[in-house]
Amino acid sequence: MIYVITILLIPFVLKYLWTVINIWHIGKIDKEEKGITHRANYLISSVAKSSPEQLLNKMPNFIGSQFQGEWALYSCSMTAFALANIGILYNKKDTMIKHISSLIDIVLSPQIRRYDKTRWVEDPLDSLDGNNSHISYLSHLAWMIGKYKQIGGDSRYDNLYHSVCATMNRRIIQSSCLNVPTYPGENIYIPDMLVAIVALSDYAQLNNGMYKTTVDKWVYHAKTKWIDKSTGLLVSFLSEDGYPIQGVKGSYSALNCYYLSLIDHNFAQEQYSLLKLNYKKSFPLKGIKEYCDKTSWYNWDIDAGPVIINMSPSGTAFTIGCATSCNDLKFRKQLLATAEIIGHTITWNKRSHYLLSRYFLVGEAIALAMRTTTPDAKGQVHDIPIM
Repeated sequence: MIYVITILLIPFVLKYLWTVINIWHIGKIDKEEKGITHRANYLISSVAKSSPEQLLNKMPNFIGSQFQGEWALYSCSMTAFALANIGILYNKKDTMIKHISSLIDIVLSPQIRRYDKTRWVEDPLDSLDGNNSHISYLSHLAWMIGKYKQIGGDSRYDNLYHSVCATMNRRIIQSSCLNVPTYPGENIYIPDMLVAIVALSDYAQLNNGMYKTTVDKWVYHAKTKWIDKSTGLLVSFLSEDGYPIQGVKGSYSALNCYYLSLIDHNFAQEQYSLLKLNYKKSFPLKGIKEYCDKTSWYNWDIDAGPVIINMSPSGTAFTIGCATSCNDLKFRKQLLATAEIIGHTITWNKRSHYLLSRYFLVGEAIALAMRTTTPDAKGQVHDIPIM
């Protein structure tokens, strides 16, 4: 019996030791650089050096063409954000600029624009003078160009950047509720809107405050009009005419909190505290719940991922960014330990990635962007240790 028990325990002991080895350096800025750089190398080779079609083919087939396009876009934008962060944190801006440019070029391709063009029946870049939203595609593109500019990129995208941000700002302020839908006939998704607000905030920093009024007005309405009554968190959805739909998802709340940390740190700190209060999960692993009012043993959610025992994969990943920006180093390390236990890091030829990235490449990009985020929208490293 002792022999059988010992044999059964061996995999758990090995997994425990593997996890300890891969997270021991978390929280030490000088020790994390190697692991972060190896993960960046993997994303550069897997995302930035892919053709648009190759990248789309790396997205799971079962999610359908629309979400393949969305996930490919997110893979590019989150990789670009991670590389910009790394350029700032480790003084590698010149190295990262060319890779971010490659990512922008992928996003500009007709293949990546296709998912948005299909839903709106018009191309997002050929219709900038029109009134249809296209906020999903345009916001990520503008955010990426903003990061490119912030770390010293040249002027090659300037005209496009000005046009896209002017279009987003016009459509937002002309709407009845300062929000526009991701797709026609659907509710307004607050996380999608926040990408646009972050992009306009970055633009304002680079262009003498232009569009800052829109950003400030949107955040004011978020604080005063769009708060969930039961949790105090920013709602996940608005109706088409701008009325808050009560109830929030863990994945959306974590993403909202993360984006807010890039534009209003105090508001983000408040939201982060409420996120932990309502959605923090401690057993069997540290993480974020997808639902606070029920338990789901298993559910597939296109935004959250496979929700098992109510654990939200994307909610947990985005909370790494919240914890980093809010300097909650203890919870950050616990979340990265969960990521290691579930994901299992593989390192080869100075490239590291979670084993699951072979199936969910977008998750790898999100995790690195969250892990490297800086505490404010200006991308400046504070005196407090953030790693």
